[in-house]
Order: sequence, then structure tokens, then C-alpha cells
Amino acid sequence: MIEKYIENHKNEIIQKTQELIQIPSVISPSNNPQHPFGEPINDALEYMLELGKKLGFRTKNVDGYCGYIEFGEGKDLIGIIGHLDVVPEGEDWKYPPFSATVSDNKIYGRGAIDDKGPVISSLYAMKAVMDTCQVHKRIRLILGLNEENNWKCINYYKTHEETPTIGFSPDADFPCIHSEKAILTGYLKMDYSTFLDKNIMIKEINTYENAINVVPKICSVILKINSQKIAISDFIENLKNIITETNFEVDIYKIDDEEIKLTSYGVPSHSAHPDLGVNAISRLIIVLSKIFNLYEIKLSLFDFFTTYINTQYNGENLGIAFEDNSGRLTLNVGDFYFKNNILQIGLNLRIPVTMNMLTIGNSFIKHTNSYPNIDFTTIAYKPALYISKENKLVKTLCNVYNKETNSHLEPIAIGGATYARAFDNCISFGANFPGDQDMCHQTNEFIAIDKLLLSCKIYAKAILALDHLKEE
Repeated sequence: MIEKYIENHKNEIIQKTQELIQIPSVISPSNNPQHPFGEPINDALEYMLELGKKLGFRTKNVDGYCGYIEFGEGKDLIGIIGHLDVVPEGEDWKYPPFSATVSDNKIYGRGAIDDKGPVISSLYAMKAVMDTCQVHKRIRLILGLNEENNWKCINYYKTHEETPTIGFSPDADFPCIHSEKAILTGYLKMDYSTFLDKNIMIKEINTYENAINVVPKICSVILKINSQKIAISDFIENLKNIITETNFEVDIYKIDDEEIKLTSYGVPSHSAHPDLGVNAISRLIIVLSKIFNLYEIKLSLFDFFTTYINTQYNGENLGIAFEDNSGRLTLNVGDFYFKNNILQIGLNLRIPVTMNMLTIGNSFIKHTNSYPNIDFTTIAYKPALYISKENKLVKTLCNVYNKETNSHLEPIAIGGATYARAFDNCISFGANFPGDQDMCHQTNEFIAIDKLLLSCKIYAKAILALDHLKEE
């Protein structure tokens, strides 16, 4: 009955997914306390709450920080926790990133798989259950608005609203996730004020709004040259030689006789999988380090970077290349920043669940101690999530997936962070299928329509399974 119901609503599910994707819900500055993450993200929340009302659900806007859509009765609350914000769209899309174009049975657009398609899939799974079955618990779709940044939305929810008894987040992979690595975001910083009289100076850095949890596709820097001491033609020739030597994709543009713009190109990917991308920031820093050294300008931040990070993404030279059953440590260079005479490099680390955080901190302290003008500052830390494969929730959701897809898969671990770790007794569940290309944060992000509908059926079956699940 559920399968038929969802098939009968196929066109509606596709249409609503498109409409949600068409809202460019990237975080933006806001002076409105009721819209703390900006107008486009608030527009996405209002769209979902209005859709929820039209479909017959109870809804609530939680002071602009988040919202929820709910049905059912009872003391127990099944939570489905998704998010409506998206990372910046980036460049070089074959279709406009907020057009939600349908092609080759796929819906293309920023947020299609992360997390708007899965949110719509979850909503219509709830609708299918509400209209065709009886449940004994309340089912609530919680709509986060700040997942791609610092989770202020879900933290606000936790202090103002009811915590789910049990639940899942449709924001990762099937069959289900029992383990998520810890995440640390930090900055290497250096005071640049003593270098303002050098023959080569950094004037401007642009990472084109790259999110720190994305392997950067493009990064540029403008250098100011003392033309009285350095011939611009010689400088450009030296740059060309360095770029040839490194075999990096870096363009040189002469602005005038005193300024040069360097633009580095890479391949974007999620920072949980830096091996799938090419880091434009790392490559540009290496080129900059070589050209500054050639002219005997020693920037300790660049020296530290090229010595201990370079193009590695596993922390090997830092002595933190650790691996366990949740995977190996990954390190993404996601930000490069110059303002108020402070030069800094942003790092996003995904840390295996059994690794001691002190090992990370001690490594940075040990190596930065050799550079008196370099500081490492941690700005965010999310502890790891680990739930045994034998846990009743894990086994239940994994069994739902395996039965629906005729599979025999085991729960897995990931490097990404989902809202599952914000609540006890909650794990991540879909919506990427095994073997699918991970399009999260990628150019030309899409969700396959067949997978959108299949995930909807799986989520409906999961709601019913959790409704019948007794507390351990």
C-alpha cells in the first residue's frame, strides 16, 4: 500500500524537490533576529512549513532557528533530522545550480542530495504513513538551517524543544551509519605586519567563499612587487618555472608593473573525502612558498605548511596518520585568509573514533613550537559518534534497508558529520545508496529520481519499524 501511495505521488515528490532546490538557501548576513541565517534560508524554512501544513501536518517555526513538521500521538517521539541550508554553489555547472533541472532521470541542483531531496523524501514518507497506516508514536521532521556551518540551529532546538526518543538523519549513506568520526576545525595563524616592507607582499587572498568542509576548487592571491628591486618580467618568468616544476594548474595574470594575480585550480569534493578532490589552496601556498623563498623572504607559516602538510591529506608529516575501523584520519585545507595583517590557513580534520584528541593537539603544539610567530587555534570540535552494530536501532534500520533492496549489507562508518550525533539514540540513514557517486558539495550535484522515490519507500518502512520498536 505504501509503495503504491508513493508511486501515485511521484510527480508531486519530484515537483516539491525541485521547488525546494530552487531556493538558494546559502547562509547570508542578517539583521533580522527572526531570520538569523539570512533571508534565503528562512525562505526555505517557510516553504517547508507551508508545504507541511498543506499536507495536513502540525508545524512550528522555532524562532527562525529551525522548524518541525509532525503527526501522530503518544509520549514517544521519532525524530527525522534534516537540514535546508546548502554550501555555496561554486562554478562550472552544466545547469544553473538553483534551477533544479531534470535531465537523465536526475534532478540537478545545489542541495539535491545534501539535504533537500532526502528531506522531501522523508516528508512524503511521513505523508504515506499518515494516510495509509496507524502509528502509536509521534513522528517529527526537524528542519535544521545551519548544518553546513556551526549547528546553531540544532543547538537552539535542543534547548527549546523536545528531544526525540529515537530517530535518524537522512544525510549520509545506506544501509545505515553506526559511526561518525570526530571533526576538528582550526586555524594556523601568523602576524604578517613585519613583512609589509618586503619586496614581495601579499595584498589580497580570495577563496571564493569556499566552505571549510569542502576541498577548494579555486583560490587566488594578488602579490605586490617592489618594481624598484624586482623586474616584473623576471618575476613572472620565475613563477612560470616554479609552476612548471610543480605541475600545478596555476594561472598568472599581470595586473600592472607592480601587481600579479595568481589563480590556482583544483577539483572540489567533500572534506571527508579529500582524496577525491584536488586542493587549490594547498597548491597555491606551495607555489607562494617557493617564490618567496627564491627571493629570500622566509614566511614561517608557509615553511610550516610545506613541511608538515603540503599536499598530504592524512596528516602523515604531523605524525597523526591514524586509522581504525571508522577509517583513517583526513585533513582538508579549506580556507586561506589575509586580513588586518593576519595570515591564516584553515584546516578541517576528520578524526577516527578511537583516536585521542590530545594526540592531535600535542602534535600541533610540538611542531608549531619551532615557529614562535605561528599559533594554532581550534575554533570548533564535534565529538565522534559510535553506536554498536548490535544496537537495536542500528539493526532495525539496517534490516529495513536490506529487506527493501534485497541486500545483505552491514552498518558502516563515515567521516562526515550529521545531526545524528546531536541526539542520543539517533543514527544517520541514507540517502546515498551503496556504489553511488558521492555528489555532496560537488559541482553538478544531483539526486536520481528513482533513488529519491526508493528512499521515500525505505523511510516510510523505517518509520513503521521504529513505531513498533520497543525501548531497550
